[in-house]
Amino acid sequence: MNTLSKIITWKRNILASAVVLFTLIVLSFYGVYTNQFYFLKADNYIFPILTSVHFLYLYVIWFKITEDELPDPKMRNIEYVLYAIMIVYVFKIYDSITVLNSIKTYGEHVIPTTFKPMATLSVLLYSILPILTLYSFWLRKHYVGVYNFENYNDNLNIWQ
Repeated sequence: MNTLSKIITWKRNILASAVVLFTLIVLSFYGVYTNQFYFLKADNYIFPILTSVHFLYLYVIWFKITEDELPDPKMRNIEYVLYAIMIVYVFKIYDSITVLNSIKTYGEHVIPTTFKPMATLSVLLYSILPILTLYSFWLRKHYVGVYNFENYNDNLNIWQ
């Protein structure tokens, strides 16, 4: 894992996660069957709202690593919420694969030429997102530290 952290540094991981999240937010409003954007559907806003927690976690990781701070309970709580959001990410992978495989079902209907490339892109990005998230958890453990709050006050030395 250390050789991987030399290739994909913590900054690259955070930036790649942000790019993937922004792209998936845009794609959450895109309808692959119709080749149009839908901004009035309430379902399309669920993923962007959930990714706000992910962006917050990325900011906290960036801040903690650059300021060389220890992990705190708020950071732990954000990470635990992100664990739950990972279930949604896995569901979105399944949903995207289902949409991509539905071309066989709707083969007789008029499907836009952009269907297969856009559906493949969304499957690819949704598959990359959990990998980047799990890697950011490892980077947090490696650079920021583990969550050890039982003797947190004993390890805190303000004179260093």
